[in-house]
Amino acid sequence: MIDHYRSLFEWQQWLESGLCWIVVQPLDKEVTVNDLLRRLNRDRDPEQRTMAYPTEEAIDEDLPVLFVFKGEGASGFLEFTYGIAPYDHTLTELAKRSRVWMVTWHFNGGYTILYAADGEIRARMRDFIFTEHVFKEGDPSILAGFRAMLDGLGPEDYRGKYSAAFAFVEAVTGMGLESEWLDVEDAPVVILDNFGP
Repeated sequence: MIDHYRSLFEWQQWLESGLCWIVVQPLDKEVTVNDLLRRLNRDRDPEQRTMAYPTEEAIDEDLPVLFVFKGEGASGFLEFTYGIAPYDHTLTELAKRSRVWMVTWHFNGGYTILYAADGEIRARMRDFIFTEHVFKEGDPSILAGFRAMLDGLGPEDYRGKYSAAFAFVEAVTGMGLESEWLDVEDAPVVILDNFGP
């Protein structure tokens, strides 16, 4: 699975500059994608728009722009312009009656993988691409499988580490990301306009 994501990042190299990938698995069937988007936008309906060339046009927005993907029992949200991650309080709100996995990085770093459930952040690993400087918090057993993936990669295999983060989230949620999903025109996007603290 790591090789799948290596290919994705090779094909979509712009993603290595910054992204935030959130996969949410609602534990209650009444929690809809629209509910999750409201939680991400701090209890307001976000703007929904069609962009002719989303991966090019989104950079002109000063706000997070999301692709929304629906899977079996999970939804994926990809913020692909700046790698802007939600604040912790937004993630804990998102994790009410849900399980949440997040992978994020941006041009200043921020290489983070996180797990939240039942309205609480349960595990987080920061700076995961710098093996010797990894900062961990929460239950280490939750991210033990990811740590094992990292241990099998070379210290400067950054693309491999990005790929491992996505592969790990797909392994635990069943929700993956496909390269062709990103080569779209006239595609729906969601713009979060109430994203701050």
